[in-house]
Amino acid sequence: MASFFSTSCKTLLFLTILSSLHLFLVAGFEFDVGDTAGWAVPPHNDTQIYNEWASKNRFQIGDTINFKYKKDSVMVVSKVDYEQCNSLHPLFFSNTGETVFKLDRAELFYFISGVSGHCERGQKMIVKVLGHSPAPENPLVPPGGYGGPPPPPGEANGGVPKTSISSLVFVQLIMLFLGVLFF
Repeated sequence: MASFFSTSCKTLLFLTILSSLHLFLVAGFEFDVGDTAGWAVPPHNDTQIYNEWASKNRFQIGDTINFKYKKDSVMVVSKVDYEQCNSLHPLFFSNTGETVFKLDRAELFYFISGVSGHCERGQKMIVKVLGHSPAPENPLVPPGGYGGPPPPPGEANGGVPKTSISSLVFVQLIMLFLGVLFF
């Protein structure tokens, strides 16, 4: 009887933890800056190209934006440095040719090229990251009204969904499974 009770408790514990694994998943969307054009100096008649691209997308905490470029760089700067195209005090800098930047908080991010003259020619962008949406006030009415729910934040705008599980959670799951089997 004690063996049955012990096995039942372990099985119940395992199933409870297994069913709560979805809480550990990290989901977000990946966006390619400038779509197929990438991160480059825009044509003279299109200096707002990156801000127009950013305004067409809805960025959420956990999303990533990918910068693809050649012989250039990407920087995150303050609002003042963005407005003045000042690259002397970057908050973030990369010149690897392919930079992945994770949007980890709800705020405005100011991106500029670090190459002299590129920012002044329009290679700069402001990304607004939205916080988590509150639940609708009336649960009987979907968030998009009666026309149906809106598409997921990135999916309607070219974002690619991504999901991953942390390696620590994976190791804990394996240890739990082995514990249930052998103890």
